[in-house]
Amino acid sequence: MNIPLWTPSSTYIEQSNLKKYESWLEIHKNLSFKDYEALWQWSVNNIAEFWESIYEFFEIKSHTNYQSVLSQPTTGMIGTKWFEGATLSYAEHIFRYKTAERPAITFQSEIQPLIEISWKILENRVSALQHYLLKKGVQKGDRVVGYLPNTPDTIAIFLAVNSIGAIWSCCSPDFGLESLIDRFQQIEPTILFACGNYHYGGKVFDKTEIVKELSGKLPSLVETVIVESPAWKAILSSIPNQPLTFTPVAFNDPIWILYSSGTTGKPKAITHSTGGNLIEHLKALALHQDVQVGERYFWYSTTGWMMWNFALSSLACGATLCLYDGSPAYPDINVLWQFTKDARVDHFGGGAAFYINYMKQDTHFLRDNKLKIKTLGSTGSPLPPQAFDWIYENISQNLHLISLSGGTDVCSAFMGGCPYWPVYSGEIQCRMLGANIEAWNDEGKPVYEEVGGLVIKEVMPSMPLFFWNDADNQKYQNSYFEKYPDVWTHGDWIKITKNLGIVIYGRSDATLNRDGVRIGTAEVYNAVDAIAEIKDSLIICIEKTDGSFFMPLYVVLQENAVLDEALKTQIKAQLRKQYSPRHVPDAIFAVPEIPYTISGKKMEMPIKKILMGTPVEKAVSLDAMRNPQSIDWFKNQNIA
Repeated sequence: MNIPLWTPSSTYIEQSNLKKYESWLEIHKNLSFKDYEALWQWSVNNIAEFWESIYEFFEIKSHTNYQSVLSQPTTGMIGTKWFEGATLSYAEHIFRYKTAERPAITFQSEIQPLIEISWKILENRVSALQHYLLKKGVQKGDRVVGYLPNTPDTIAIFLAVNSIGAIWSCCSPDFGLESLIDRFQQIEPTILFACGNYHYGGKVFDKTEIVKELSGKLPSLVETVIVESPAWKAILSSIPNQPLTFTPVAFNDPIWILYSSGTTGKPKAITHSTGGNLIEHLKALALHQDVQVGERYFWYSTTGWMMWNFALSSLACGATLCLYDGSPAYPDINVLWQFTKDARVDHFGGGAAFYINYMKQDTHFLRDNKLKIKTLGSTGSPLPPQAFDWIYENISQNLHLISLSGGTDVCSAFMGGCPYWPVYSGEIQCRMLGANIEAWNDEGKPVYEEVGGLVIKEVMPSMPLFFWNDADNQKYQNSYFEKYPDVWTHGDWIKITKNLGIVIYGRSDATLNRDGVRIGTAEVYNAVDAIAEIKDSLIICIEKTDGSFFMPLYVVLQENAVLDEALKTQIKAQLRKQYSPRHVPDAIFAVPEIPYTISGKKMEMPIKKILMGTPVEKAVSLDAMRNPQSIDWFKNQNIA
């Protein structure tokens, strides 16, 4: 029986922002809906009317009026224009919630105890940085880049950049030199803000040489500013007399540039829309995560992950933004939960891997410290059913667990939380408003309660404007529209369930093809990672030169565990019992580490290429990896 783990109370539903939006629609648009599914259906069948209602409901401040909500090309989605004529400032929407009653930011790091940053202090920093940028000749449309940790200073730098209409792009300090060059050289930045060092896991990492070399590789730079240097302190001390000002830009002008992983080639510079990201984030955070004015929002992230950008927009919902910089396991595995307690976090978020790793640890912290979390979010990879169960058993039975999925491509999620609906184990609750998601079979037909490819049938404001230096949009076209010219193909295998929720089975390019039968990698990870002796795992399916298939499983063992025949038998039995005999690997190997990208994605396809004989330097960019040393084990394992 499919019993929900959590069901929203009538009070939770009635007090939600989603209910307020529905009431607004009834009053202002004479629209009413019997349930969330009917509301969703209206939103995707009437996309112009829906997004205009979001624009009005959130009272988007425009300096000039729009002439049309939506202008689409005759074919396809690329080149779509939203709210043409409207001009606005993202930073202005952040500061409209400025108040003396609550802090703008709470912050803690491995070396900085918990502090609160007032709106006045934040405004002063942004104003000083704005003055500096203007003095250096930075103009609307110029690119300013950061090589920075997740601190209030980074937030202030971005807001200053945005306030003058310039374009932001950032990498976290764990990126190597070549990865930085591959990204920043493409966009020709004017100013580089960088850290001299950063702290992680109790260690100090000196970045001065990398910053020096990087600056020399970026001929467009006017200046490099090292945060915490005397030059930085001089910038902050030169507070201008005039108040902070906001330069409005067109709704469809760029706000920031994010990057694809770049694990197998030069990363794509995905350029996002100012108005598109603002309106999407307001919808996603306020309506689907129910972030309300005065609440506190935390998502554990680095500045190199799109969740940094996404979490930043909680400020535009009237929330306090909570930041933590450092390792989630130092000085111990409870550091983020302790921060959550001390910072009085209402909305907690992290990567699925964080929960999966934590639930295997022997800790009484969560049982001894009942956290008052309203919503708990997970993304980055599918959250397995056992993690759903563990969260409700160990953290709280009253929180709203929101598993969400989207991507850097849209800098948001298009499947996520619904304050009206129950939470079922292993399922994302809903297709989010305005996201016309379907699962399609090989014939391009929608399927329900069976696995299909994730497609988006209607354009969304947060889809990329373009890829930088992709003049004819060929890279853009090939990335999402190669299979269906007028429909976005996202590259995930999903199933829409009888609850109208979604189960993700993994990336379609990493799907295991076992004698013609598709198997989602997430299913294997769900089963294997639940075994106490297993710390992490990677599954690959190799098409051998003789036409046969070979499916090896690689596991990282917990301390003192041994991959003996008994454990191998247990792994195989678990897969057979939980899924099918086809899920059972042909061989199981113990490895020191599983290779990951810097953003925390398992590197299934690059490892598959290496195992099939592709030289490492052609299969993967080591500089784009979180743990490049993990490749060493796989180098000489050619099994094709």
